Amino acid sequence: MMRADLAGVNKKDFLSVLDFDATELERCIDLAADVKRERPLGLRASTATALAGAHVALLFDKPSLRTWSTFEIAVRELGGAAVTVPADVALGGRETVADVARNLERWVTAAVVRTFAQTTVAEFALAAPRLHVINALTDEEHPCQALADFLTLREHWGGWPGRTLAFVGDGNNVATSLAHAATMLGVDLNIASPAGYALPARVVNDCRRIARHGAEVRLFLDPVEAVRGAHAIYTDVWTSMGQEAEAEQRRRAFVRYQVSADLMRHADAGALFMHCLPAKRGEEVTTDVLESGASVVFDQAENRLHAQKALLLMLMVGGPTTIKCPDLG
Repeated sequence: MMRADLAGVNKKDFLSVLDFDATELERCIDLAADVKRERPLGLRASTATALAGAHVALLFDKPSLRTWSTFEIAVRELGGAAVTVPADVALGGRETVADVARNLERWVTAAVVRTFAQTTVAEFALAAPRLHVINALTDEEHPCQALADFLTLREHWGGWPGRTLAFVGDGNNVATSLAHAATMLGVDLNIASPAGYALPARVVNDCRRIARHGAEVRLFLDPVEAVRGAHAIYTDVWTSMGQEAEAEQRRRAFVRYQVSADLMRHADAGALFMHCLPAKRGEEVTTDVLESGASVVFDQAENRLHAQKALLLMLMVGGPTTIKCPDLG
């Protein structure tokens, strides 16, 4: 099978799922599926030299296993070179964010930025008009995770419209990007959070604006009501990076929101369990659910690589991106 319709997008940056329209989002996930099928070909893959001669800088204010590893591997497997910028000179205050960006754009083609405030990555992108900038996580959004999540869901569901996804926990960066992608792809999203931790109203309003196929975001206080009949249940840690001082307060607030076998029983009989990882076993999810046959958490982690390869191709490769899907027998 040949895909010749996956041309690069006319977009400089990917700071939010909202930077793509629905067609572009679907094309990115299509391309991710194709590069995943082709990965066993190694250096014979049709994208093995797609980024030849390109350098991609990795600037990480926050620790990372999945995001760092998968971006570095993705760049290398596409024929480019990944440059790791030490945290103390990246965005650590040694010089302004804008000056860091303006220097890097003289040397590299793209920068992958994992930091605290969304305004920081936006400032970085604005300062460097020739540099492709990718948001690898901020306090407000985690768009690369959403790409992998919906590739994973399509692999297990076959399609998206008509499905319901339930998110149980903090209305955080992961929930925000999940909501953006879900409504754009036609998936209903139920989010159960304690009072004071709900998905921000501005995110709900954005989702209403971009929703397709009648998809809705619905907010709940009761986790049982949120997961009732859902086709997948998603959760995340109760205390994200930078919130450590609130950990005990959050544990008390979220105690009813643990995803356990009892909670899973209220979902659809074949419901999946999802988590962006790392997980705090015994807090937001019990070990038996995380290790159950319903869990697709390591599929999600694997798919970070393929989704990010597709994203790099769409942003950095001009003209049609043609993938020959191999017969791997």
